[in-house]
Amino acid sequence: YVLLLNSDAWMDDGAVDLLAAFADAHPRAAVVGPRLRYPDGRLQRSVRGFPTPWRLVTEYYFLRWLAPNSRALNAFYGAGVDHRSRHTAEFLVGAVLLVRRTAFEEVGGFDTDFFMFNEEVDLCYRLDRAGWRTVFCPTAEFTHVGGASTTPVWDSMYREQLRSHLRFLSKHRGEQTAERMRKVLMWSMRLRSVVFRGDRA
Repeated sequence: YVLLLNSDAWMDDGAVDLLAAFADAHPRAAVVGPRLRYPDGRLQRSVRGFPTPWRLVTEYYFLRWLAPNSRALNAFYGAGVDHRSRHTAEFLVGAVLLVRRTAFEEVGGFDTDFFMFNEEVDLCYRLDRAGWRTVFCPTAEFTHVGGASTTPVWDSMYREQLRSHLRFLSKHRGEQTAERMRKVLMWSMRLRSVVFRGDRA
């Protein structure tokens, strides 16, 4: 196995052993991820859905705020997923992932065209298409601060987040879809510049 661990994440006692034992018992699980907590103990929701044009619209045009528990409007953030039970997921937040080495090598590992953001999304997507599974395992728990590396340079990281969405769509949905979505995201940024003030604008 390969353990992918962010620099701002740390494990509970025995958490890695629990992930490995789960993977041993489920040979088609290529990625196994734990339950994440913020440092204050709050749940950090980590089960997500692959980016699609509609899901990105619900995120960048604030539609998910209207119904945060709706799968139709908030599938990107895994609306309605119970983080107390095991689930097969489309992808998991990449702060902590145990990856089966044979599966990782089978699909060619990470795509280095993704500098920041969506690299784990792309990996899980390719593994899914190759017949592997990504599984959320809540019995293993880690603490994850979140944003420790990106917050100090968030302006450039936010732009990279948008670019990475477009890279993902271009790679898996085609350049025409990515170009249409680029225009949609551009208009969403214009909307945000009206709604927000200061740095968020």
